[in-house]
Amino acid sequence: MKTPVMKISGVFILSGKPLSAIMEQSSYLKDSFMAEHISVSNISKYVGQDVTLKGWVYNRTDKGKLCFLLVRDGSGFAQCVAFKGDLEPEVFDRAMRLPQESAIIVSGLVREDQRAPGIPGGYELGIKQIEIVQEAELDYPMSLKDHGVDFALDHRHLWIRMQSQWAILRVRAAVMGATREWLNNNGFFEMSTPILTPAAAEGTTTLFETEYFDEGKAYLAQTGQLYNEANIFSFGKVYCFGPTFRAEKSKTRRHLTEFWMLEPEIAFCDLDQLMEIEENMIAHIAQTVLKECAAELKFLGRDASKLERVFAPFPRMSYDDAAKYLIDLYEKETDPERKALLKFEWGMDFGAPHETELTKLYDQPLFVYGYPSAVKAFYMEPWPDRPEVCKSVDLLAPEGYGEICGGSERISSYDALLARIHKEGLPEEAFKWYLELRKYGSVPHSGFGMGVERVVAWLCGIEHIREAIPFPRTIKRVYP
Repeated sequence: MKTPVMKISGVFILSGKPLSAIMEQSSYLKDSFMAEHISVSNISKYVGQDVTLKGWVYNRTDKGKLCFLLVRDGSGFAQCVAFKGDLEPEVFDRAMRLPQESAIIVSGLVREDQRAPGIPGGYELGIKQIEIVQEAELDYPMSLKDHGVDFALDHRHLWIRMQSQWAILRVRAAVMGATREWLNNNGFFEMSTPILTPAAAEGTTTLFETEYFDEGKAYLAQTGQLYNEANIFSFGKVYCFGPTFRAEKSKTRRHLTEFWMLEPEIAFCDLDQLMEIEENMIAHIAQTVLKECAAELKFLGRDASKLERVFAPFPRMSYDDAAKYLIDLYEKETDPERKALLKFEWGMDFGAPHETELTKLYDQPLFVYGYPSAVKAFYMEPWPDRPEVCKSVDLLAPEGYGEICGGSERISSYDALLARIHKEGLPEEAFKWYLELRKYGSVPHSGFGMGVERVVAWLCGIEHIREAIPFPRTIKRVYP
C-alpha cells in the first residue's frame, strides 16, 4: 500500500517529511507531481522537460513495440509515443487498445522532431506515464474516414472534434476576439440589443414570429441596428455582437437562418468615414488571424499570401460603374449557361456570380457604394439629387466570397424617415420610438453589419459557411 501524500502550503509531504527528501527513492511520485501540466499549443517551450498533457485520443497507430497516440487537448494536437520498455506491460497493452476519443492523462519528455504530426506539429512527447480517465466506446460515429455532409451535420456535436472543424472554429474565435479588440481600442462601447423585437427592420418576409403573452406578436431580431441608433445618442460610438435571425428560404453556401453579426453604429459619421472604419477593422482582423492562427490556416491549406494583401485602403467602385461592367460582361459572354448567370441590368441587386466577377478585378476586399434604394432597407439616406440611389455600401471579399459587410448612412430627418416607412408599408406605431430619435438632437450617422461566418469562411478558404459556426441552422436543419 502506498503511503498517503498530502499538500500543505504548496509543499508535498510524505510520512511527515518534505517530498524532496525522498524524491530519488520514488520515480512514481516524481513523475506524478513534478511534471507540469501544459497545453499542446505551448509544447515548443518545453523541449527536454517532463510535462503532462490532458486530453483525448484523436488517432492511434501501433508499430510493434511502439504505440503512437495523436492527442488533442483543445489547444492543439500532439503526437505521444509509448515505448513498450518504458511502461508496465499491462499499461502498454492497454494503450495499444485505446479507442479513438478515449480521455487520457499522459506524462513524459518533450522532444523536437520535425516529422511529428499535429497542430502545430514538430514536437512529440515520449510517454512515461499514462492514466486512462475514460475508455471510449468502440462505435464512435465520426471515425477517421470520409462522411457525407448530412451524416456529419447529424453528428455535429462530434464533428467539431475533427481537426479541420477545430481549426475553423479556432479561427472564428480569433476573428471575434480581434473584432472586439479593434473596436474597444478605437473608442466603441459594446451594447446589448434585444433578441425579441416588435417589428421588422430588414423586411417583413424574413421574420421568425412568436406569440408574446398578451402583447400579440413578437419577432426574432434581424438586426440590432435600430436599437444601436438609439445608443449612439448616449455613447457616440457603439456596437452590438450577437446572434441574428433571417427566415429566408435560401439554400446557398452563403446563408444561414441563425448567424452572428457585428453591428457598429457611429454618430457624426458619413459614408466615406464609415468605409475607413470598415477597412481598418477588417485589415486588423485579417492580420490578427494570420499571426494567431498560422498553424490552423496551414492545416486547412489556406494560401496565407492572399491574406497578407489585406491592408487598408481598399479599392472602391460605385454601383453605377459596377453595373456597367457587369452589363458589358453579360453582352460579351457567349456561353449560354454562364450568360444566364451573369444577366444584369441597372436596378438589380448583385447575385453571387456578379459579386464573384467584381472581386476578380482586385486581390483585396472591394467596396461597392451607392446602391438603388429599391434593393436596400428603408432607413438608408438618399443620395443628394438622386432619390433612386441611397448612401449605402457593401464590402465584397475577394476570391468569390462575396459580401461580408453591409452598411449605410442612416436617414437623419424625421419627415424623410416617416415618408419612407409609409412607402414601405411598415407600421408607423411600431417605429414611434425610432422616429423620435430624429426629433431630439438628430445628427448624420452611419453603421454597418459584418457577418461573422462569412468572414471566417473567407479567411479559412472554406466552401460553405455552415462549417464556420459550431451548430449551424438552415432551412432544413435545427438538430442537434
